[in-house]
Amino acid sequence: MNAPTPSAPAPRVRHPTVDEVEFRALYKKTRYVVETADGWSLVITRYRPEPQSFPQPLLGEPMLLVHGFCQNRHAWTSGEFVKNLLYFGLDIHILELRGHGKSSVEFQQERARQTGRKLPADLEWDWDIDSYFLYDLPAAVAGVRRITRRERIFYCGHSMGGMLGYGYAGIHPQHFEGIITIGAAAELAKDNLPLKALALAGPVVSAGIDAALGSLNVLKAMTPFGKKGGEKLAYRYLPLDEWLKAASDALGFAEQSPMAGLVASRFNWLTRWDRMSMADVRWLLKEGGEKEPRKVVDQFFRWIRAQETVCYRTGYDFQRGFAKIKIPMAIIFGDMDPLASLAATRKVYRAAKSEYLLWRPVKGNSHIELTMGHDIRQICYDIKNLVEYARTHRDRVPSLPRSAE
Repeated sequence: MNAPTPSAPAPRVRHPTVDEVEFRALYKKTRYVVETADGWSLVITRYRPEPQSFPQPLLGEPMLLVHGFCQNRHAWTSGEFVKNLLYFGLDIHILELRGHGKSSVEFQQERARQTGRKLPADLEWDWDIDSYFLYDLPAAVAGVRRITRRERIFYCGHSMGGMLGYGYAGIHPQHFEGIITIGAAAELAKDNLPLKALALAGPVVSAGIDAALGSLNVLKAMTPFGKKGGEKLAYRYLPLDEWLKAASDALGFAEQSPMAGLVASRFNWLTRWDRMSMADVRWLLKEGGEKEPRKVVDQFFRWIRAQETVCYRTGYDFQRGFAKIKIPMAIIFGDMDPLASLAATRKVYRAAKSEYLLWRPVKGNSHIELTMGHDIRQICYDIKNLVEYARTHRDRVPSLPRSAE
């Protein structure tokens, strides 16, 4: 009797890589508005994943992205960060904090004209970090949960956005499936003497700016225009958007110079130019910068001087809350980042009680390129791994340490 002929192995299906997929084919983009308890209308941009012919292991999992200091949604979209997450199927929701991007002062004025509602009390650049923490973040988390009909969502914050996430996760862990922070310090200016010196000089610098503007107001009042009641000059915010646009123009000029490579190689404090596309850098500088209120800057300096991270309106201490974080967490930072270094992130790693806890430096990276540089793919795979772990352990009760059994 003849032996049966073995069947031929099924042909291996080759799926496209993320580079081979067109970005626009991965999503449908919409925007929605969430209202804060203190009267701001914040815009969230949603990249809803489109089902693809290739596997999408995280299809439909909602993730809220929150930008950092003086940034907007372009912090996430200047490179291919969002594209890589959409490739896995994540449902991306990008918040823009009050006064930033689509959540601008002008948008509040437009909404007030259309609806007759009152303008926010702090509209004239009178908010601080506490405002982001107490009002913006809760409104955004509630909005994503409502839109997606999920009790728990994933959170990813860059820089200040990550610091806000640490604080929120210590109070409301029941709202998060997991948290990822990118370039987010747990202790600001840890082992960073120049930043500490700047924070110590902050009040003196602010007083000097106030005095200079006061003198200009006196001179202005002596002119015919001033007598007619012109607006007084005041230090209410840092015009970082204008400074960054000027830097973008300067880089465009430098690209034409044979010295461009030398200049870029020497300017590595907050970014490593060799880790990013220069076109992406210029786009981020021109479109991704925002004004930041004086009170936000002053609160950062106060945190550095006191070596604390505190919501001053309620007294809540972010650092004391680290030990209450038990959800899956990934702390990702650049090994050359002066703002969120190994020393500056160590405290949250050591204090957190997460069963899944990643603490990883990205080699050769500083601060800005972590969301738009050439190493995005490995960072996004770290995110993928955390989400997959959380999905498979949703109903599992975390094991207690031996001392607590």
